[in-house]
Amino acid sequence: MAKVLSKDDKDLGSKSIRTTRSKLYTDIDLSLAKNSSTGDIFRKKDAASVKQAVMNLVQTSRFEKPFKPGFGADITNQLFELANAETGIEIENQIRNSLERFEPRAVIRELLVKSNSDQNSINVFLEFQVVNTNEIVSFETTLSRLR
Repeated sequence: MAKVLSKDDKDLGSKSIRTTRSKLYTDIDLSLAKNSSTGDIFRKKDAASVKQAVMNLVQTSRFEKPFKPGFGADITNQLFELANAETGIEIENQIRNSLERFEPRAVIRELLVKSNSDQNSINVFLEFQVVNTNEIVSFETTLSRLR
């Protein structure tokens, strides 16, 4: 099947068409702070946008997001289970699976999970690279039981 080009395209039929596209990642800032000069909500861009999305994904439980019951890493439920040697591995697998499924903009470089059964908390250290950039972002969070 031949390519159909318009008259304006001139001699593109004999040359290959290559395009490059630089995609800018943007999200709204979930703190919902307003810009005093414009009155608009601030935006997160590129690595900050992806970091915010990854943090939300890690801290979200299953069935917490309406109409997407499988969204989230669901690691807070592990706080209410008996801690054993495999708890950290299970949490790590849940985080990896949820990031692969719901956040294609991040590639995990390092993931460390430490379960503190005495303090009923989970420490998570995550380092990832933003896709199509050389930016490496890391964050650490501690999840703990409230009751």
